[in-house]
Amino acid sequence: MIEVFLGHAHDYAEASREIPGLLERVLPNISGSRVLIKPNFVALRNAHLCCTHAQVIAAAARHCHERGARVVVGDSPAFGTAQAIARTLGLLELLRPIGVEVITLKRGVGVQSGKVRVPVSADALDADLILNLPKFKAHSQMRFSGAVKNLFGCVTGVNKAWMHALHGDKEGRFTEMICGLLKVLPPTVSLMDGVEAMHRTGPIAGEAYKLGFLGASAGSVPLDTAAGMVLGATVELFPVWNQCLSAGLPGADPATLSYPLQKPGDYDARDFVLPVTLKPESFRPDVLLQSLLKRTWLARFKN
Repeated sequence: MIEVFLGHAHDYAEASREIPGLLERVLPNISGSRVLIKPNFVALRNAHLCCTHAQVIAAAARHCHERGARVVVGDSPAFGTAQAIARTLGLLELLRPIGVEVITLKRGVGVQSGKVRVPVSADALDADLILNLPKFKAHSQMRFSGAVKNLFGCVTGVNKAWMHALHGDKEGRFTEMICGLLKVLPPTVSLMDGVEAMHRTGPIAGEAYKLGFLGASAGSVPLDTAAGMVLGATVELFPVWNQCLSAGLPGADPATLSYPLQKPGDYDARDFVLPVTLKPESFRPDVLLQSLLKRTWLARFKN
């Protein structure tokens, strides 16, 4: 059985106190290791809700720093830079006392993921371990965005939109590429921020949902499966989860998971609203151009 450790936190102050105990259960020995903390920094707009909370990131960074790791926080947002989002969230002030830097993931290296060749940041590939910090939230294209989807942020810059445009209209290829990153990236441990989740739509413009959820697991797939169980969902509803199960990835089958702490049924998600109809995974060329221009503008004027 694969263990998934779930915890309750009524607010982010309580989450900061709970996170070290959860991480102790899932982290290997990281003393001297290069650890990339990969939050969900999707955009500046609505950042305080749609991005991983600053106190979750800071608590994870402090714990890894105290365990002797060489820690950096990094992501490649859809728009803007990781530094700009970190500044908006108030994260830079929280990280300054421990000397942890925030970087935008760049230096794309071509790797094979599924049937697709994608540029993945060398900063991610060079890490000894990725501490994956996804947000528990709805997604207009994937219905739910969790730990596996968050690793797509290791693809550099506007290439994420380019991958949507090239492969989003080819049935199954885009989700296969996302799940394929699990075989490409270094070992991953995941900690999910669902203290204040986001529902109705996403990945940016949803609404707050007080869930009080924290979860941790070795890898990423088991934590997404646990999140699906919290929502009472079936695997067919979530394209990424369905792809993970079809590929036989460990942790995708709910029957293979055990919960030593809280159980999925301990959370009240009855009013959590997921998108009914999913938007196409592909981007039109004009949307891709708009994305590129907006990213260039934000990188120049907002960093």
